[in-house]
Amino acid sequence: MQIEGLVNFRDTGGMPLTSGGTTRENVLFRSEAPAALTARGIDELAASPIGVVVDFRTELERRGAPDVLPTTRPIRMVRLEVLEGALPGMAAIVRDGVIDLEHLSRILTAIPALSDLYLAMLHNAAPAFAEVGRLVASATPDQPSAVLVHCTAGKDRTGVSVALLLDAVGADREAIVADYASSAGNLAGEWAERIQAGIRQLGIELTPQVVELATGTPPEAIEKALAWVDAEHGGSAAYLRSGGLSDAELEALGRALVG
Repeated sequence: MQIEGLVNFRDTGGMPLTSGGTTRENVLFRSEAPAALTARGIDELAASPIGVVVDFRTELERRGAPDVLPTTRPIRMVRLEVLEGALPGMAAIVRDGVIDLEHLSRILTAIPALSDLYLAMLHNAAPAFAEVGRLVASATPDQPSAVLVHCTAGKDRTGVSVALLLDAVGADREAIVADYASSAGNLAGEWAERIQAGIRQLGIELTPQVVELATGTPPEAIEKALAWVDAEHGGSAAYLRSGGLSDAELEALGRALVG
């Protein structure tokens, strides 16, 4: 499936499971923010099984680049704000002349490594990630109810969230890492160039670390995140429980994604 206007869109179905088989298609999708959908892309989204759109962006990011969604049928919007990972969104916003100076100051004084950003995200966003699991677990086959998860780039907040859900239901770790890493190639070119131009306008030097933070998806970043989850919680399922996902909801998540 393709949605015109999205460069980092994909179905997480078809991923190998450690127990054999693959994850189900048409249940969990991921992408960058659907802010530039064409008329054809809007029709393609309307014809898809997607019935829930989860947006991890901050309010400032959303104002700068609102989601463009079909109006021909209901799509439930769920906003789960996660601050960590918002740098690409800040860069996109600058073209509209809207800058959060306090946030900008934090960015300029401490550029984190991508793996460190993910650890901070994991410390703070367990309830948000658990809620995504709850939404996927409640999908019903008789109506469009698949979940599309996005942030700005669809690589960091989205990438960590999707990795946790897939890991919790037994997807192969190497496949999870490969799916995460593929975002950098999807974003390369015009999308990445636009974000990097916005970063320059924010007054941030485009060092290799900044470029990686804004547009990169090195495998070791998600590997370190999942290793932390293993060490601190005993796995992704237990981590999601720490965010409020119940055992019954975890079982429903497995049924939705695995069968």
